[in-house]
Amino acid sequence: MSENVRMAGAPSGLKYPDGIPTIVERIGAQGEMLVTNLHGKLYEQSDRDMLFGASSQADTTTTIGLATTYTGLCLSNPAGNTKKFALRQVGVSLCVAPAAVSSIGLGGGYAAAGIATHTTPLIPYPMKLSGAAVAATGLADGACTLAAGAGAGLLRVIMPTIGGFTAAALFPHFGVIDMEGAIVIHPGGFVFIYTLTVVHGFFGFTWEELPL
Repeated sequence: MSENVRMAGAPSGLKYPDGIPTIVERIGAQGEMLVTNLHGKLYEQSDRDMLFGASSQADTTTTIGLATTYTGLCLSNPAGNTKKFALRQVGVSLCVAPAAVSSIGLGGGYAAAGIATHTTPLIPYPMKLSGAAVAATGLADGACTLAAGAGAGLLRVIMPTIGGFTAAALFPHFGVIDMEGAIVIHPGGFVFIYTLTVVHGFFGFTWEELPL
């Protein structure tokens, strides 16, 4: 199938090389602009040193609900940072069948001073794997102290879980959910894996860092 596009008001044989600016935009029959994806949707952010990730490095046992002394995975934007974060992906993989009925969600909150106590800090990594990659400004923790009075709460459920399964009968569950930048974390803000009851698993976040 041909990918040639006719442009209203332009000669049918008009051609222009890649990378050369033109004064003619490609449009469709209803006047809409026509574009196409050259790469995956996160390629540009990664290649421009804007995309970062952090993951559990071992089986992690979560705390319940909004416990201030928290374990799981928390991503925070430090107070005074010059970047805001757009959350792109959340990953969950259970290692042990839950002993009780549980739901897994994404919690979040804000405090002017941000997260101050980083009990088990993790090392965020750039999605662009090169010797000249830019370091993340986001902070990730497997355990930390959530800021008291920060208005932390459950933002959305990301995985309903039925408890009582054995390890051998643990049902398949999602690996990564696309957040599409719906949650933006400003300096002092944070997000974390929220669980209704204790679960064991690996967790991961991918986020984009943008100027304020």
